[in-house]
Amino acid sequence: MEIRPILSALMRSKVSMILIGVQVALTLAIVCNALFIIGQRLDHMNRPSGMNEADTFYFGSSGFGEGFDAQAAIREDLATLRQMPGVASATTSNSVPMSEGGWSTGISLQPKQKTSTADSTIYIVDEKALDTFGAKLIAGRDFKPEEVTDLVFGDRLRPSVIIVTKALADKLFPDGDALGKSVYLDEDPPTSTIVGIVERTQQPWMSSDSIENSTFVPAYMPYGNSTRYLVRAEPGRRDEVMKAVEQKLSESNTSRIIGKVRSMEETRAEAYAGDRAMAIILSAVIISLLAITALGIVGMASFWVAQRTRQIGTRRALGASRTDILRYFQTENFIITTLGLVVGAVLAYAFSLWMMKSYQSPRLPWYYVPIGFLCLWTLGQLAVLGPAMRASRVPPAVATRSV
Repeated sequence: MEIRPILSALMRSKVSMILIGVQVALTLAIVCNALFIIGQRLDHMNRPSGMNEADTFYFGSSGFGEGFDAQAAIREDLATLRQMPGVASATTSNSVPMSEGGWSTGISLQPKQKTSTADSTIYIVDEKALDTFGAKLIAGRDFKPEEVTDLVFGDRLRPSVIIVTKALADKLFPDGDALGKSVYLDEDPPTSTIVGIVERTQQPWMSSDSIENSTFVPAYMPYGNSTRYLVRAEPGRRDEVMKAVEQKLSESNTSRIIGKVRSMEETRAEAYAGDRAMAIILSAVIISLLAITALGIVGMASFWVAQRTRQIGTRRALGASRTDILRYFQTENFIITTLGLVVGAVLAYAFSLWMMKSYQSPRLPWYYVPIGFLCLWTLGQLAVLGPAMRASRVPPAVATRSV
């Protein structure tokens, strides 16, 4: 089929051609970048926390009344929790991953270092922490019971031993020899020796640039009369144990209030609620844009079929087959779509560059645009198929009598 007659026909309908071309261009630019952003959000949401989230939950305990001994309460509560049916492990912790609240500090290799070597969150825990968190120890050892000290809120953290994540160990000692090395959690001595390295434990803050830099410190440190407990239930018994724990601890000590018991799965859902909402909204935008573009192509093609009925009939009378008529409209749509896609490719990369400069977003990968080309070419051909088939069914005799 010759392209020149098609181009000549398009030149007589410039406005319609330009409108559809612009629509296709904007759709490609927006859809490519929206899909890339959705991919980033999904990757963000799927980051492993390093915990056994399915079986783990946590809650707070706040004592009141005169003579409430928070340090003694911690030991009593942990003993009670660890003896309860369905409880696999329990620990005290000042924070948990994805909770958006906790402590952080700079870790240095030299005393009075002006700029810390790495930033890290601090999990203040006891000797059962790694088992409760579900953290995988890949080097060194766990804490010993005698290494867990009593601290008062406000005390300076100067633990003799710590356990760090692999990401933090690699940041502090790129040569891979972190185990057994000493670091400073404070400006002044004494130092803290790294006795263990775990594969992964996330920080509480989802937006952190160093989200896997975490440090475990062995200590009992209540916030005044308040303490947070982390409990890992036996597989499949989390919900049952959550109810039992709340009731048991409320009955064991009436001089305190048990806060809301929250599962780690619930915490993850809340932590990534913004990412999930963005992915849903952008998905809705993509679907809407594709639907509007398809409807625009259908409307344009239907209008042109009605406008060219006599021309179609004349071609049929001169021997053009139904396949020729069908191919004519498909080729016409392909040309318009291609012109729009070329412009859209430029807009897609331009929009990506703007996002990079304004929001420090990564560059749009090159393969998104070619995939977008294929998808919109396919969409265009499917959208024009209905009107083109109606055009191919126009009887020559009826078409030649139309005015």
